[in-house]
Amino acid sequence: MKRILVIFAALLFLTVSYAGAQEHCGKCKRSGALNLTDAEYMALADSIHKVAISFDTHVDTPTYMMHPDGHYTVAKGQTSFELMRRGGQDGAFFAIYLDQGPWQNQKSLDSAYNWCHSELQLWKDYVTSYCSAEAGIAYSTEDVYRLKKEGKRIVVLCIENGYPVRTLEDLDEFARMGVKYITLSHNTPNQICDGSRYVKSYYWYPNTGHGLSPFGEKVVERMQQLGIMVDVSHISSEALVDVLKVIKAPVLASHSGCKALKPSQTRNLTDDEIRAIAAVDGVIQVGTGRFFLSDDLPYYKVGVAVLANHIDHIKNLVGYRHVGLGTDFDGGGGVVGMDNSAQMKNLTVELLKRGWTAEELKAFWGGNLLRVWKACEVYASQFK
Repeated sequence: MKRILVIFAALLFLTVSYAGAQEHCGKCKRSGALNLTDAEYMALADSIHKVAISFDTHVDTPTYMMHPDGHYTVAKGQTSFELMRRGGQDGAFFAIYLDQGPWQNQKSLDSAYNWCHSELQLWKDYVTSYCSAEAGIAYSTEDVYRLKKEGKRIVVLCIENGYPVRTLEDLDEFARMGVKYITLSHNTPNQICDGSRYVKSYYWYPNTGHGLSPFGEKVVERMQQLGIMVDVSHISSEALVDVLKVIKAPVLASHSGCKALKPSQTRNLTDDEIRAIAAVDGVIQVGTGRFFLSDDLPYYKVGVAVLANHIDHIKNLVGYRHVGLGTDFDGGGGVVGMDNSAQMKNLTVELLKRGWTAEELKAFWGGNLLRVWKACEVYASQFK
């Protein structure tokens, strides 16, 4: 009977108020102390997801949804609005992804811009024309809260790879369309900066080393003036250093892992890089690609606990206010036990078992991301 009352109290307090749960239920402060069964932990996770705003900051779903008959080299169908609903996931940043082409060629740049612009418009039309009953596009943090109250899935627009950015005016157009972050590069160099897989034997841009180009510095400045968040996943360590010198508002890494736990992954973040991002009040959203997460385990054994190790590493290093989730679903993401959006609560259960509090989980699932987004909105407001 005592056990049932404790569980009921935890659920009640979490539903009504995180603060209330933390103040009035000492036994609930660290839910791991409850020693619950798996079913009871899942019930607690359900309650948390009902009141938290939960975000995945990186899915590569738009291309698949709009072009289901295309040829793809990774698993697809990991994210849909129905799967999100079942997993208690409110929103996602849906990326328009571009392979890197010859950025020194104007024709190639024009082609990249035109394709990206077209795909963005197609995706917006798809959401508004065919999915308006179940989802809506968020153009601001205020839209996020409104859509949550309406019970709709939240769609946020983003671009993975700055390759289509030919001019600063292109950024103005992407901002007008509602793009809320741009990943500056995708592993390899472009006109903005070098990527995480650069070749050490040459400098990709004259007199720049492997960091931001002169144009890239202007891109970062203009993005922040427009309220487009700067995404530092996939870029080189040198470029990250340069970005942090230029910015006036926080940045995010939309889907990255910890190099301390998987040193062989060149685009994972070192502890010093994690500290540097946290120092500007930014956030690291941990990716779920198994290639991010372990050098020791075979692919089929990389599960939710391994993912949680990366999340805990960041929390222990810089605090819970600087970590979230960016799965990379439909782009190579997924671990055993959390291979699609319907299984998101399995991660919440794992973190509860590790002693994460309600306040920390609220921040992890969306509060941290929304803080960074709002800070970027506030900074951009002075340029309107």
